Amino acid sequence: MERPRMLKLWHGTIVLAVAALITKILSVFYRIPYQNIVGDVGFYIYQQVYPIYAVMMALATSGYPVVISKLIAERVEENDEQGVFDVLRTSFFVLSAIGMFFFFSLYIGGGKLAKWMGDEQLTSLLQVVAFSFLLFPFLAVLRGYFQGRNNMVPTAISQVVEQSVRVATIIGFSYILLRKGHTLYEAGAGAIFGSVTGGFAALFVLTAYWLKSGMRQQRKGVEKRLVRYLLVQGLIVCVANMVLTLTQLVDALTLLSLLKESGVSERAAQALKGVYDRGQPLIQLGTVVATSFSFTLVPLIAGAKKRGEQTFILEKTRLSVRVGMVVGMGATFGLAALIRPTNVMLFENDAGSSSLAVLVLSIFFTTMSLTMSAILQGIGSEWGAVLSVGIAVSCKWIGNVLFVPFFGINGAAVATLVSYMGMALFLYRMLVRTIGVKPVYKKEIYWTLRAALVMVVVLTLYIWVTKQWGESRFGAACQALSGVLLGGVVYIIMVFKEKLFSPHEVAFFPFGEKLRIFLLKMGDKR
Repeated sequence: MERPRMLKLWHGTIVLAVAALITKILSVFYRIPYQNIVGDVGFYIYQQVYPIYAVMMALATSGYPVVISKLIAERVEENDEQGVFDVLRTSFFVLSAIGMFFFFSLYIGGGKLAKWMGDEQLTSLLQVVAFSFLLFPFLAVLRGYFQGRNNMVPTAISQVVEQSVRVATIIGFSYILLRKGHTLYEAGAGAIFGSVTGGFAALFVLTAYWLKSGMRQQRKGVEKRLVRYLLVQGLIVCVANMVLTLTQLVDALTLLSLLKESGVSERAAQALKGVYDRGQPLIQLGTVVATSFSFTLVPLIAGAKKRGEQTFILEKTRLSVRVGMVVGMGATFGLAALIRPTNVMLFENDAGSSSLAVLVLSIFFTTMSLTMSAILQGIGSEWGAVLSVGIAVSCKWIGNVLFVPFFGINGAAVATLVSYMGMALFLYRMLVRTIGVKPVYKKEIYWTLRAALVMVVVLTLYIWVTKQWGESRFGAACQALSGVLLGGVVYIIMVFKEKLFSPHEVAFFPFGEKLRIFLLKMGDKR
């Protein structure tokens, strides 16, 4: 009985992981055509409000469903169907209160928040995004219910459908509205409306699965003891996984005002903020690629924690951190070396390439932070993950106030880099204290850095040789894409030459068996 149950659990984990990867990729790539349609000022308008929607997404996807699913699973294990409905009823009551609070705060207080952001024309966009919080209780409770019964398919499908419909709404509405002569703010409101259409699409999918399950409501009151648990644990899980969103929110609240206070005109400040926001999809893309490898090991660590297998925890923790370090450093240095042709390829010109180069350096630290945070959560140290987010957000806010008045968007990029660096250092110390050993050795850092520097030298020479390509967008695209291929090959060869991973360890990677055989042929007998 235990083996089929474990196989089902692993199948569910893989389904959710694939769905999360698809939604993240969609979330990264839609911004490129959107920016091409609306320009830098239009992109600024959207990015000012996007972090608020992202908060709702975190609550409805990676926050409360996890907490609710744990409560449901405990009662399913005890065959307590009445207890399952008590959890659902209480959860819906609590989340409805939270959703209504956010809705009224944004809808009624949208004007004040827009004024704080430095642009009162954002009011209508904030009021539109407020409606997505009315859907949040339904989405979170239904996802938590199905995940608690170890049925991950409804959650996975609803996530992909939600993001697909949302992206189609964003691109379609913004294009149509601008063609019909509407303003950038109206086009932005149309794009933000995607949060509502996507939410309804996800709710339709989840409701269909709910009706198909044949479950019927049973009447009973709200369990007060669950209210506190939902509020506290939900907050912990949500905040621990929202660092990228919250740092963007800091920029939305402070950057435009700081630029205007430093003497930049309003229109120029908006365009600069739009140029700066080009870096967000680049950071997300690099982080998604890097953490997709290291995160595959986190469920193994969490399972070992439950079984008390300390040696296994140490082994896989070190491997997860090493994978995050190697892939994160490769993505960071490679993208930094290719930032100008990448900027032209994606966003039509090379505006802001210097600030984007600084921003992409933070990919390494975000990768390490997210990997170590997930490990700490897996072994039961959630508060450490929450504190690290508080450190990152505080450093980002202070950094913006200190650097933006003097260095503009370059200062904001430095503030982002410093904030993620501080978060990574704190989590590293926490992880060392928790597991009792260093998760990565100095020689491994040196070997990885050496491999990255060799790649940078090769790419720098390549950019110099092909510099004439970068005079057109098509040429820049060829330069960037071929540079990614060249840099990736050089870096992978150097990593395997340095023997950073044993044949046994690479078996956990995608195409791991082929890589293992390749290393054995190279003479690595570890």
